[in-house]
Amino acid sequence: MEYRINAENLALLYRDASERFDALPAFAIRKSPLDWKPVSYQELYQQGLDLATGLIELGVRARDHIGLFGDNRFEWILSDYGVQLCGAADVPRGRDVTDEELLYIIDHANIQVAFVETPALQDRILRLRDQLPGLREIILLDPDALPRKGVKKLQDVLHHGARLRVEGDRRVEERIAGVRPDDLFTLIYTSGTTGKPKGVMLTHANMISQIKNIPGIHNCNDRVLSVLPIWHIFERVIEMYTVSFGGCTYYSSIQTLGEDMQNVEPTFMASAPRLWEKLHEKILRQVKASHPVRQVLFHIAYFLSRQYRDSEYFLTGKFLKLRPVPLWKRIVLTPFHVARWLIVLPWYGFFNAAVLERLRIGVGGSLKATISGGGALPIHIDRFFNYVGIPVLEGYGMTETSPVISVRSMDNLVVGTVGPPIPETEIRIADPETSEILYPNDKLPDQGRAVRGEVWLRGPQVMKGYYRDAELTGKTIRDGWLRTGDLGVMTHNDCLKILGRCKATIVLSSGENIEPEPIEMRLQQSRFIDHCMLVGQDRKFLGALIIPSLAEFRNEGIDAESVEDLTRISEAHRIVRSEIHRMISVSNGFKRYEQIRDFRLLPDTFQVGRELTNLYKIKRHEVESKFNHVIGDLFSSEKSRKF
Repeated sequence: MEYRINAENLALLYRDASERFDALPAFAIRKSPLDWKPVSYQELYQQGLDLATGLIELGVRARDHIGLFGDNRFEWILSDYGVQLCGAADVPRGRDVTDEELLYIIDHANIQVAFVETPALQDRILRLRDQLPGLREIILLDPDALPRKGVKKLQDVLHHGARLRVEGDRRVEERIAGVRPDDLFTLIYTSGTTGKPKGVMLTHANMISQIKNIPGIHNCNDRVLSVLPIWHIFERVIEMYTVSFGGCTYYSSIQTLGEDMQNVEPTFMASAPRLWEKLHEKILRQVKASHPVRQVLFHIAYFLSRQYRDSEYFLTGKFLKLRPVPLWKRIVLTPFHVARWLIVLPWYGFFNAAVLERLRIGVGGSLKATISGGGALPIHIDRFFNYVGIPVLEGYGMTETSPVISVRSMDNLVVGTVGPPIPETEIRIADPETSEILYPNDKLPDQGRAVRGEVWLRGPQVMKGYYRDAELTGKTIRDGWLRTGDLGVMTHNDCLKILGRCKATIVLSSGENIEPEPIEMRLQQSRFIDHCMLVGQDRKFLGALIIPSLAEFRNEGIDAESVEDLTRISEAHRIVRSEIHRMISVSNGFKRYEQIRDFRLLPDTFQVGRELTNLYKIKRHEVESKFNHVIGDLFSSEKSRKF
């Protein structure tokens, strides 16, 4: 793919975009469903220069860390422009950040100047200010809010910088010239295994490599809807990617997404699995509530689309290949798929135009593609939207990789995978216990394709490291290879398929990161629980696999000969449910998304060498593999009861 803008850092990217796209809209601010105020590339860049000058006047030095606390709005991206153009790095977080996180991040990152979005967030930081002696300046983003004493308004800083530039101040140009590719553009704090956030250092070179290598063909006519949290690196890279080709980003929200999809008619967007799950549920509800004739027409249309797409995927080699396909099998099956495709084609064409087109209009009608990231896309959701002609391109990444590691493209749309690695990215699959390289491995059949192991990668998107944590950096990046902690296989399509996680962190489908060990340790303080393991990766809620204590239940007068017997006794379930409710609650310091919504009692204890290591740590991937059917039953209805 041709590099869109010849820039070595984001400051130069912004400058080049202003020169290249000039009066074209860069961002659009929602005033009402049908009224959007555009801001041109030239206007945004000039405001960025003014703000950067105002920041320099406030004492911001090159490579300083600037706090940026808020959610999706134009003032956020304007602040980001100002930070990058004055040669500093931003430290972003959403406005749902806790007081404990604010104290830790501002102190750990040595933040002296911080942007805050709302009056409520402003007041919270002011209450904490006595504990933040290094914080010199607070700047309020909301233009309609009144700042408290000692807080500056964004517009005031911007206007002061504009006056200085009119008088000939050109310090910003000097700062831009001094930005090096290896300088930080952002420092993003994510949840850590110790409970303290980890500061991920991402450089200008990291971001530029993403802009170069994300696949796609876009131009200045593209309309991009922004709905994911703007401080999350996935949304940020899509916005910078959009700047590189001159598209316009429209700031939406979950509350107005339905309206905005209809009115903006986006051509491209970043999305999360939960968005598509909700849309799928909505479509099925509408079908069920419709006239019986419409229901029949929908099911016929979807049946035909499945036949059409399945044959198309086979003939173009885009079906999931976990095993090599023998030549004889292709020879035998090809005539069948050709015949089915030709027979279905005219019927599919009619029902596609008459029925499925209405679904596509529901998401604006112009969507060329969306990249789903931040969690695994359920396979039935993946198939549904790609079958009906809404191309959902699942990707894979992590904050530590800026974030994109691999992503499907329209030319390589293999449902069930996260696509091939993006250019300049090398992938290895390694044994999570021994670190033996399983792929690529010339000693294994097909170089180790379809062999399960931990995903390692090397490429220009890999972070500089964890801020002020050389030990953790050394554990994560070894000999230039970043160890993701995710289990995966390389398919015979040369696409990556993610199977789960071999490290502890659980990421719910809504994006919350949960460290299970503190919750598990708390549960195991109950005399009724011998062992437990939390599950919920890419699910809507947290569940638990519980090994009950046979001796303690016997002490309660419950007659059971074995642990397996306890799984069939309702009183044992009632006691465990009561214990979970008592121990894992908001009043005990656990967050709402850390609440356990359902559990299953397992019929046997965990044993060393099987489910436990020699140090009695749970082999999570072994437990997940062995009890996969139990986990499937636990989440068979994502509407499981709350305790």
